[in-house]
Amino acid sequence: MTAWIDAFAPAFGLLILGAFLRARLLRDDAVWAGIERLVFWVLLPCLLAAGISGVDLMSLPFGRMAGVFWVALLSGTVLSLVLARLLGLGHPAMTSVLQGGIRFNNLMGFAIAGSVFGPEGLVLGAVATGLIVPCVQVVTTLAFAFGRGVRPRPLAVLCQVALNPLIIGCAVGFVVAMLGGMPAGIGPMLRVLGNASVALGLLTVGAALSADALRDRVRLQMVTGALKLMVMPLMTWGLAMALGLGPLPTAICVLFMALPTAATSYVMARAMGGDAPLMAAITTTEHVAAVVSLPLWVLLLAL
Repeated sequence: MTAWIDAFAPAFGLLILGAFLRARLLRDDAVWAGIERLVFWVLLPCLLAAGISGVDLMSLPFGRMAGVFWVALLSGTVLSLVLARLLGLGHPAMTSVLQGGIRFNNLMGFAIAGSVFGPEGLVLGAVATGLIVPCVQVVTTLAFAFGRGVRPRPLAVLCQVALNPLIIGCAVGFVVAMLGGMPAGIGPMLRVLGNASVALGLLTVGAALSADALRDRVRLQMVTGALKLMVMPLMTWGLAMALGLGPLPTAICVLFMALPTAATSYVMARAMGGDAPLMAAITTTEHVAAVVSLPLWVLLLAL
């Protein structure tokens, strides 16, 4: 029981602490915006690069993990679009349902993967991020572009994906791993920076959550949350079993697809013409529900 509490209390405790700090101590939006940029552009890429750079790439099941993630994400995209169509949602609300259905809070994933599955879990979590992020970026970018009546340019979409700092961090890690590992002194520095990303990142996620948002279109929040926290991980588990993934890669695949949506989904919705209030509501609801759903998924995976 103690080990179980130690695995999950830090992740959810940091969310609560972030909300408290935002309400009582650090009320300036500029403070949290600065921390978000630091985590996204510097600390998290360091975590990915450091985690991937020290592993034997030939021993990782890249192909099968890619198949599991990409089929699950594309299936989730279709389900999100069908759901939006059945409920008669306009394009802005549809993009929020889509982001709520397929995006993920990778910082929470790293915190739990490291606590439950150890260093190997962190490495596979970095691989999972490298496989999920490009697919999600392409899907969401296209979804927003079509809504504005703009024909997406393939080169522009590819550039946006390639310049994502998470993709850059993964690419650096893969290249360094193929070259034999980080130079002396660089690896430890990147690991220290990377470790800071989890705590600071979860604090910013907690600061972005809003209790007031829970009252906005409750039924739509619940349906989207069920898709993300129940249907997506169950579908991922089935795909992993069908493709013959081992126990640990399967656990990481299911864990990362069972994560609530990214807090930056709200920023993207606000910047690109989505339904920002609905996105804030879905983000908050999924993180609250994940307090129950994530431990249950990990428990099922351990059986």
